[in-house]
Amino acid sequence: MRKLIVLSMITLDGVMQAQGGPGEDTSGDFKYGGWAAPYGDEVGGKVVQKELAQTVDYLLGRKTFDIWAAYWPHHAAIWPGISDGTKYVMSTTLKKSDPMRWKNTVVIESLADIKKLKNSEGSDIQVWGSSKLVQLLLKNDLVDELWLKIYPLILGEGKKLFDNGSFPASFKLIESTITTTGVIIANYKRAGKIETGTVGI
Repeated sequence: MRKLIVLSMITLDGVMQAQGGPGEDTSGDFKYGGWAAPYGDEVGGKVVQKELAQTVDYLLGRKTFDIWAAYWPHHAAIWPGISDGTKYVMSTTLKKSDPMRWKNTVVIESLADIKKLKNSEGSDIQVWGSSKLVQLLLKNDLVDELWLKIYPLILGEGKKLFDNGSFPASFKLIESTITTTGVIIANYKRAGKIETGTVGI
């Protein structure tokens, strides 16, 4: 079985939309594109470089795929692995017969396809962006690890990482650091069922 890892940059109120730039994703009249840019530093840069250096495959929603396909093939020197790794795109509108703009791209159409992929042999699978896809994975308890970068700001609008309907699950912190600009970088591993009790007893 392959490990499925969700990587996300989020605000304190869970927004993950368009952290990279103003024109990245303006859907819903989102006006804060590029909100992560002022928080870059050497500490965070080293973490990102480590993530980009891993040999993995990728599972992406259609919106994220379109954004990436327009950018990364022209900036392969920054992230060589993104072109070499297989990119599985969850879409019911992108036909398998359509000519791919990006090599190593495979279209999948359903939750059953994702489960089949997860149960196959191969490298870890990373999910970047893709808010609706991530929510589907969380709802069906398919996420093995969450690698989060939590930024010290509240936006009050935009696409969010978490939504009602996620499968109740506990996670264990396996790695963490704090950047000089206050970004909390925390990696969590699936740990089991929810346990409850009474505080103070």
